[in-house]
Amino acid sequence: MGFVSEKNQILSKIATNDGHGEDSPYFDGWKAYDRNPFHPTQNPQGVIQMGLAENQLSFDLIEEWIRNNPKASLCTPEGANAFRDIAIFQDYHGLPEFRKAVAKFMGRVRGNRVQFDPDRIVMGGGATGANELIMFCLADPGDAFLVPSPYYPAFDRDLGWRTGIQLVPVNCDISNNFQITRAALEEAYQKAQDGNINVKGLIVTNPSNPLGTTLDREALKSLVSFINEKSIHLVCDEIYAATVFSSPGFVSVSEVIQEMECNRDLIHIVYSLSKDMGLPGFRVGIVYSYNDAVVNCGRKMSSFGLVSSQTQYLLAAMLSDDKFMEIYLSESSKRLAKRHNIFTKGLEQVGISCLTSNAGLFCWMDLRKLLQEQTFEAEMLLWRVIINDVKLNVSPGSSFHCCEPGWYRVCFANMDDGHGTCCTEKN
Repeated sequence: MGFVSEKNQILSKIATNDGHGEDSPYFDGWKAYDRNPFHPTQNPQGVIQMGLAENQLSFDLIEEWIRNNPKASLCTPEGANAFRDIAIFQDYHGLPEFRKAVAKFMGRVRGNRVQFDPDRIVMGGGATGANELIMFCLADPGDAFLVPSPYYPAFDRDLGWRTGIQLVPVNCDISNNFQITRAALEEAYQKAQDGNINVKGLIVTNPSNPLGTTLDREALKSLVSFINEKSIHLVCDEIYAATVFSSPGFVSVSEVIQEMECNRDLIHIVYSLSKDMGLPGFRVGIVYSYNDAVVNCGRKMSSFGLVSSQTQYLLAAMLSDDKFMEIYLSESSKRLAKRHNIFTKGLEQVGISCLTSNAGLFCWMDLRKLLQEQTFEAEMLLWRVIINDVKLNVSPGSSFHCCEPGWYRVCFANMDDGHGTCCTEKN
């Protein structure tokens, strides 16, 4: 113990604090899978990974494009001629063709109802890096952001571990299908004020992780009005924008601010290709801000989390292929709808329901009637049975800061029809 104590003394407080959140059951489920991963033939009694929000349903389309476009890769005889130009130092603004392609793709995903300026795109190391980058730009240690709950468990790590900011949950519940209300926003804001906590902004995920639902136009307008009145920032995490598989369609905050008077300097979007394209390993995160100062500051900070120029080069070619992107987005939506339907219908056959959803890579599963009592302790007892006996890694609602026990997130797109799985979720 003396050695551990001495070791902690010579390391930084950031390195040794518990803000990373690895003690959460959300991460414990992954560890259970890592220790005993399911395989249909080699380990059929292992844990099946259904706690990973990853999209593998359309990998075959991307693989086919790569085979048909060898010049897009520097690792082929056809693409090697571009090696020297891409391998040397690149400005941390990013390759111009990459930023242009990403801006075009973001507009395509939003039905081309809005255009994005390539010069406002700032890179981060996945959405994890992009979320932290925007927090560094907007808030000081001790400041707070409101976050509607239930929310992505790793937000505690991504947004607060190294920045020192606080997250203040805005409690949403099943009484209105977990919709964000103005009353709940006001209550959370006032609670922070009463605690002498400086609220710098509101962050929302749209489509929602873990709910799999989208915010409609009126809800977004209400959020914009709220932050405008309070003079605080609004960060919209839109990394699941192209995972919408049924109506209603996706509405971006970028569309809403075209229709109303507001201070655009307060509006920021986080995006990535981790979910919509199923490419978390490529570590492509984007901050798109309407605030010039944030763009300039973010560019300086992005030098700590740039996307590899080789990755930028490949993706610039892929995202610029209009015919392929049209086919990919259409087919991906169809496959997500089919998998969601098969999964939810199967649950219904055994008497389990889910919150009605139209997007995402997961379902918000209602197991309240299986709890011995309506407490979070009972929720955890049931979760341990699911992990240890049923051998399924699903995530309990308490790890998403849900204010009601008995809800669990279960992912349905992280395995293809050949039952392949991965073991890490990084946005």
